[in-house]
Amino acid sequence: MKHFQTSDGLKLAYRDEGAGVPVLCLPGLSRNSGDFDPVAVSFSSVARIIRLDLRGRGASDYDADFTNYNVLVEARDVVEFLDHLKLERVAILGTSRGGLIALMLAAMAPERLMGIVFNDIGPHIERVGLERIMSTLGVIPPEPTLKAFGERLVEETAGAFPGVTAEKWQSFMSNVMRETPDGLELRYDEKIKDAVQTSLEDGNWPDLWPVFDLCEGLPLLLLRGEFSDVLSKETSEEMCNRRPDMRYVVVRNRGHIPFLDEPEAQEALGEFIDALPR
Repeated sequence: MKHFQTSDGLKLAYRDEGAGVPVLCLPGLSRNSGDFDPVAVSFSSVARIIRLDLRGRGASDYDADFTNYNVLVEARDVVEFLDHLKLERVAILGTSRGGLIALMLAAMAPERLMGIVFNDIGPHIERVGLERIMSTLGVIPPEPTLKAFGERLVEETAGAFPGVTAEKWQSFMSNVMRETPDGLELRYDEKIKDAVQTSLEDGNWPDLWPVFDLCEGLPLLLLRGEFSDVLSKETSEEMCNRRPDMRYVVVRNRGHIPFLDEPEAQEALGEFIDALPR
């Protein structure tokens, strides 16, 4: 992995593969660049797939001030990262939190965007999904191995992710946890939870619909997990009403979030990339 340094001194890790139209992949709240392995495998032959570990995640530095784990600071990091790479414009593939950062970029630096893929995220987040995420954020599972943890997830997520195997969960969760002699260990700063909790207590959650409207003119793709508890059908439909030209794809048998290796997700991503301006 490569690194670049932010204006406040943190080293952030990234991967840069392929050539062609640049697609910057931004992961979810506690996730990292490993989530986009299926994207890099499928599309680095036709596009430049760039994957960033946000501050406090993956191989990037942790921030001593947890309040900096917010989408405004993270959007600033992205702009500085694009300057580091000498890229004027990119398409953003934003999973969950990454999609919110893409919205911030539409407000802060719209000239840097050539399109956005929202992976199971929109201007409104369902409370039930947020509460579920908060219940697991920063929590170390009691299982001693990823294999055992994956086996538990098969049962716990059967409703939202029917048919997903323990092996698949083991692989997916290995991006945010590692095995140690003392059990599992988080691969992200547990204080990210403090940052989100503080924002919830302060009521510091802006209305993002006007920000979504700032995406006018940009090519958009919305992927929604069929059983998502974060992105509702109603929010998805309103996004489509505001942007009738946005492509909307429901990823079957997935909750929050689709893994991006599903056939319908891969097909939609391929068509989105092909249509981007060169």
